[in-house]
Amino acid sequence: MARVRKAAGKTVRAATEALPPLLADAAALRRRLQRWYARAKRDLPWRRTRDAYAVWVSEVMLQQTQVERVRDFFERFMRRFPTVGDLAAAREAEVLKHWEGLGYYRRARQLHAAAKAVVAEHGGEFPRSLEGLRSLPGIGRYTAGAIASIAFDLPAAIVEANSRRVLARLAGHDRPVGGAGDEPIWELAAAIVPRRGAGIFNQALMDLGAMVCTPTRPLCERCPLKGDCAAVAQGRVAEIPVMAAPKATKEIRETAVVTRCGNRVLVVRRGPGEWWEGLWDFPREPRSAAGRRVGCVSYGVTHHRIACTVVERRVGRAGAVPRGGRWVSIGALEQLAMTSPGRRIARLLGSARPTP
Repeated sequence: MARVRKAAGKTVRAATEALPPLLADAAALRRRLQRWYARAKRDLPWRRTRDAYAVWVSEVMLQQTQVERVRDFFERFMRRFPTVGDLAAAREAEVLKHWEGLGYYRRARQLHAAAKAVVAEHGGEFPRSLEGLRSLPGIGRYTAGAIASIAFDLPAAIVEANSRRVLARLAGHDRPVGGAGDEPIWELAAAIVPRRGAGIFNQALMDLGAMVCTPTRPLCERCPLKGDCAAVAQGRVAEIPVMAAPKATKEIRETAVVTRCGNRVLVVRRGPGEWWEGLWDFPREPRSAAGRRVGCVSYGVTHHRIACTVVERRVGRAGAVPRGGRWVSIGALEQLAMTSPGRRIARLLGSARPTP
């Protein structure tokens, strides 16, 4: 363990050796970045306010989800839950329903739990410190830094995919990043973030990474920080950042069974520890499950790729339901918070044709 700590310390020191060139005229670097941001920034709905609640909701939605996909979800969610009190007072099932389509539903449950904590423990006001923010469910280092800098103008650093790439290239950091490997990048971010205007600076870093300093084919000629960039000077932009090798994908085959009694179908709620915990879906059985084949759906979940065959069974009467199950009309499926594959299976029911 001591050797691991020592190695990590060397990695951080190696990265921070790049700081003197960056910090030699850090104020000028920030000005160049902020001038670029003033004319090129993306018009995003959550940037039209500095309300901590709106900033928080947007940052949670943006975790592992593309910006363009989040736009409409954010606006619909905020119309239904305009304040942290509205979110805290809602039923979890309704929160999950309004989250449907964004995926990673654990984020929605933690968002709901944190809203309750803000109301119950902080009088409906978000803590104005990194420590206070991180005490809330689901708020980690990055999200706390984003809220603190954007909503409260605290000099808090952030590191996410886009800003990580910009900082790694600026410093010429050629060690693997991601997870514990991000610690040197956090050191860089903390050293360069301004004491005032940190929110603008952090958002500018993210936009630069998203629009100019892209993973492939970066537009270096358009970059306001080209002259500060070690990766450009060394001709190593394509090599930096160094990403850890991706995990192998596991292939799974399964069968979803739609048990149908007249206009009603049997659905089950996913239990604790399962993917999509708390959401509704159709029961799964071994691949050899009998029934009329109505189609198939494919989907991916955390390094798994699932091929799901869908079969239908018709019964004369609605019998006993398994634990966590219920009979619902096909029309009522739209009102349930369903898993992504469950929703796709529900859509198959109206278009299915017998398979020879």
